[in-house]
Amino acid sequence: MPKRKFTVVIEKDEDGKYIASVPALPGCHTQADNLNDLEERIQEAIELCMEVC
Repeated sequence: MPKRKFTVVIEKDEDGKYIASVPALPGCHTQADNLNDLEERIQEAIELCMEVC
């Protein structure tokens, strides 16, 4: 499968958790305590969303 690029929006909530979402893939979001974990998790979430689409 060819590589695709997506814009990822990252926010920090009031509890200090990082939240990432992909506007181009509705429902594709995740959260983590740090940015390293967030990057891994959003990549996994994108892969899963792409399988379903």
